[in-house]
Formats: sequence, C-alpha cells, structure tokens
Amino acid sequence: MNERKYFIDWVRVLAFFLLIFFHCAMPFVIFGWEVKNKEHSIALSRLIWWLHQWRLPLLFFVSGVGIHFSLKKRSVLSFAGERVVRLFIPLLFAMFFTIPLQVYFERLQEGKISGSYFHFYPTVWNMVPYPEGTLTWSHMWFVVYLFVFCILLLPIFSLFKIKLLQRFKTYCADKLANPILAILLFIPFAIYYFSLYQKYPEQMSLLDDWFLFIFSLTLLFYGYFIASSNSFWNTCEKYRRLFLSIAIICIILLFYHFWWDFDFAKKQDSRLYLYGTLNSLHIWSLILAILGFAKKHLNFSNRFLQYTNQAVYPFYILHQTIIVAVGYYVVQWPISIYLKLTILVICCFTSLVLIYQWLIRSFILTRILYGMKWRQKTSTAKNSAITDVEKTTC
Repeated sequence: MNERKYFIDWVRVLAFFLLIFFHCAMPFVIFGWEVKNKEHSIALSRLIWWLHQWRLPLLFFVSGVGIHFSLKKRSVLSFAGERVVRLFIPLLFAMFFTIPLQVYFERLQEGKISGSYFHFYPTVWNMVPYPEGTLTWSHMWFVVYLFVFCILLLPIFSLFKIKLLQRFKTYCADKLANPILAILLFIPFAIYYFSLYQKYPEQMSLLDDWFLFIFSLTLLFYGYFIASSNSFWNTCEKYRRLFLSIAIICIILLFYHFWWDFDFAKKQDSRLYLYGTLNSLHIWSLILAILGFAKKHLNFSNRFLQYTNQAVYPFYILHQTIIVAVGYYVVQWPISIYLKLTILVICCFTSLVLIYQWLIRSFILTRILYGMKWRQKTSTAKNSAITDVEKTTC
C-alpha cells in the first residue's frame, strides 16, 4: 500500500506535455483562440477536438489521486494552507504578471491596439475583467477550479481522516475494482450531459459553468476516493486492453455521428442522449486504459521523471504565454501550417526549459511564485520527494 506509484507521476507529466502541444496547435484550427493563422487545418482541428474531450478530465482525476496521498502526510488544515501557497499565489501572480502578455498580442493581431507592451500593461491594474478589460485567468482556469474544489471538499477530507471512515473508503474503493463496476462509473457523466450540457456550455469562467464544474469535480473526487485501492489500479492494468477497446469503439462512433463534420447535438433530443452516453463512456474508459497502460509500462522512476515532475507546474503556468507571444510572429510567416506548428513546439519547449532552469528553480521567490516548494531537496530515484505521488496535485 505504501509503494510509490510512479506511473501516476508519468501520466501527469505526459498529460501536461500533451497540453503544450494542444495549445501550440490552437492557432491552426477552426476554433477561436488568442492568435490565429489565416489558414486552418481540418485534420488538425479534428485531432484537437478529440484531445479536448479527455486531456483535462484525466488531469482532474490524477489531481484527486494526488490529494489522497497529500492528506496521508498532513492535516486537513495544513493541506488547505499548502493549497493557498501552491495554487492561489501562483494564480494571482500569473494573472497580473504573465497572462497580460497574451491579451496584448491578441489585441495587437485584432488591430485594437498598436502601442508597445509597456504602454498596454498598466491597463491590467484597472481591474476590469476580460474581455472588456485586460484582467483574466485564461488557461489558469484549471488552477482556479482545482483550488475551489479543494476548499469545497475540505469537510469531506476531514471526515475521511476518521479511521473508521478511512477503512470504509478503502473498502468501497476495493469493491469498485470490479471491472464492470469500474466502467459503470461513467454514468454520472452521462447524466451531466443529459441535464447540463445544453444549458451550461463550457466557459471556464467558474460562475454559471455548471456542466464543466460538476463534471470536473466528480473526476477529482473519483481520483481521491479510489486512490487508496491497489485493487483498482490492478484492475486498470489487467483490463487495460478492454477499456481501450471500449474507448476506440466510442471514438469511431463519435467521429461518425458528430466529430468528423463538427455536427454537434444542438438541442435536448435523441442525438444529445447518444452523444452524452458515447462521450462520457469514451472519456472514462480512456482514462482507465491510460492508467492501466501506465501502470504496466511506466511504474518506475528516472532522472527525466525527477526533473520534469518538478518542472511541469511552472511549464504549465508559462507555456500559453510563450505560445501566444511566439505564435503572433510565426503565423505571419509564408510557410506551411505543419512547419509553423513544429517551430512553435520547439520554441515553446526550448523557452520553457531555459526560463525554468535559469530563472525559476534556482531562486526561492520564483519557486514560490511558480507553485514549487520553496527549497530544493536532494534525492535519488529510489527515495525521492520529487517523485512522490502527492506532486500530482498541481
């Protein structure tokens, strides 16, 4: 039960790296974004739409797993204080000092402004929310939701600190290791599609965003509740091919009925019920499959994991600002979409590594502002604080 679950660390790191590719592709797809290329790729748009369905649900689930392990080592009050330092402080810093650069380049491309960034930046302190003003949390909405979920669930975390309820939680999680029961956990997500999807389309605005809010909260709670069960992880590994097969069947049907031509369900009818069932089953079974394959093939640590497990949160905070700033210029070049995408990916990762290595990880202040622990710890692959699964809580 105390064995480190390195495969969870790998899932978290690889999911965030996939997120960087996702945002590098956004200038070249048909969906709106901060900066846009004149030409769009339909094939890339289809890929990005599919990735959008499950990439952040996976991260919310993994964050819930991290919460479980974090609470094993500290009190609920200490956990709450840590969430303020690790989530809320980096959020405020990003909103006032990192994300405004994205708004600047967006409005520069739209022709709404023409001056330098130094003339534009003071508008942040007018405290007018985006889009009318400059202040926005942009891609940091994930951190906003994660922080709110942690605060809302504090009473439940406190209850499960009681030994009797801890044992009950583990008992229930072990029962859910039955593969049929495990896959049936998709049902609440289908209900959210039936009841909330049309009324509350995704906005990432926290308020009046009930579909995304409840969907993500459920995933985080699943991760927290199930994490204590080794039987559940073993089920993911044993039935990983079954879960992947279910996901692939759903993907084929979803592309055939909805995604290939971007013909979405627009009202409360049979198409919505079909879409909600298929997509919720697709998302959940794919998460189970990813966890199963990761446990089978990635349950180990190495120097790469040790390094990236620390770096991934600063990477997340910075990546979209770098992509928007560099992308503003790259989209103007007379070259193909996929060459632009490749250049953008290389520039983004190179910039992130250099900034992290030389400006963030070596200084106490920047470590705190980018959500890291305030001092580095020496470690080895065998006994490493870096690879502790609690780091999965962003």
